[in-house]
Amino acid sequence: MPANTFEHAPDTMILNLFYEDKDDRWFPGDRHLRRIVRRLLLGEPRMSGQLRVFLNFCAGLDRLGIRYRVNDYGYIAEHPDELACIVGRTFLLDKFLWKSPILLGAAVHNHPLDDPDLFKRLPVKKVVVPGPWYVDMYRPYWPETEAWPVGIDTNLWAPSARAQKTVDVLIYDKVHWDRERYASEMIEPVRARLVKEGRSFTELRYGSYKEADFQAALARSRAMIFLCQSESQGIAYQQALSCGVPVFAWDPGGPWRDPDYYPHRVQFAPVSSVPYWDERCGVKFTDIAGFETGWDNFWAGCTAGAFDPRGYILDNLTLEQRALQYYEIARSIMRQPAMSQTSARPVDEASEGLSRDPKLHWRYRMS
Repeated sequence: MPANTFEHAPDTMILNLFYEDKDDRWFPGDRHLRRIVRRLLLGEPRMSGQLRVFLNFCAGLDRLGIRYRVNDYGYIAEHPDELACIVGRTFLLDKFLWKSPILLGAAVHNHPLDDPDLFKRLPVKKVVVPGPWYVDMYRPYWPETEAWPVGIDTNLWAPSARAQKTVDVLIYDKVHWDRERYASEMIEPVRARLVKEGRSFTELRYGSYKEADFQAALARSRAMIFLCQSESQGIAYQQALSCGVPVFAWDPGGPWRDPDYYPHRVQFAPVSSVPYWDERCGVKFTDIAGFETGWDNFWAGCTAGAFDPRGYILDNLTLEQRALQYYEIARSIMRQPAMSQTSARPVDEASEGLSRDPKLHWRYRMS
């Protein structure tokens, strides 16, 4: 949705956003010191998924001209009748004595069992999670849950020139559960098939690259094989789609296999590794047999230009579309019958320090 189609209503609200990626560990403010030490020892940090969601969300709001504040605890304490949008992370729920109604997510608990009394102990009105199967998993515990995927920056993640396509396939490896098993059952056979056919390929493993590395790899690649057991949204494969790179996606389905929950605490199915998808994106397979039988058709489709992955993103997952969806969710909460509110106050003086990060704090952010 183009930014200039958004019209300000007379009651247009300014969003109160709250985001922190790191919590204090030993003393108030030590997260900043730890960040400096990590940068000195390890260099510039890699972009976290939570921070990418927050930055893309703000970029979408900017394009629409929707105003927002970030981490302004003083303001929300003085205006408990306004909505608090806690985008991430959940430790913020306990850093402040919240009196305002809360819209929580998309950085939320892994499962409602982590905080079963959330809606009773805090004024949470709605939770947003990144994808539809996550909604199905949450709603039996938290009925007020809705899917909200963040948008993809289609200007930044854009197709490269045909002359740059020097590599046939990018293998994107995000296999983390039962890795030893799937290294031999999935990853090695995929490599072997490409080697057998003489296909050139490169590999990136989740958590071991910077965004610039991924952009460069996509610019060179004609197709991507996406190996992941489940995704709540799947920003990486959507960035590939936005670059016009068709995806051959392992989508095994079945139960959510997070070992912290499965099978002793949670048995939920089915999940998906590509929760946002249609036939324009590429082809899915469920196991190595499906890879072997489906690869030729997928590669033929790539060669023939049969896919339109970027078209899918432009129709469904732009920055503006998803920012507007979030804004409408927020407005729908505030349209509900007003509830009595009492004055909010910080839990301690350290809370006020949260609003001092120069990279995140704008008193009034105007587009």
